[in-house]
Amino acid sequence: QVQLVESGGGLVQAGGSLRLSCAASGSVFSGNVMDWYRQAPGKQRELVATITSGGSTIYAGSVKGRFTISKDNARNTLYLQMNSLKPEDTAVYYCSVLGLRRYWGQGTQVTVSS
Repeated sequence: QVQLVESGGGLVQAGGSLRLSCAASGSVFSGNVMDWYRQAPGKQRELVATITSGGSTIYAGSVKGRFTISKDNARNTLYLQMNSLKPEDTAVYYCSVLGLRRYWGQGTQVTVSS
């Protein structure tokens, strides 16, 4: 069974930075695409960033140039470095991987004040 546990969320002022981590267990990690999603109150969950098994990255237009997704295969850990944060980045952030089904972490709250 795959388990994903996020950490690193918190309260930060606009323009600040946070780094989110996702510790993974189970067999699905290095050979699969890993994602960060977020969900703001009253809105649908949206894809923020993706990293492939080979290290290629894709970003949502709203975060491109500000966020960086990376991973450490040896430690089974996924990261999201978030810089120049804006109030509209406020959401619960989830890491996710598609294996036999899509697996989700429990989420970590990011709140950006103006």
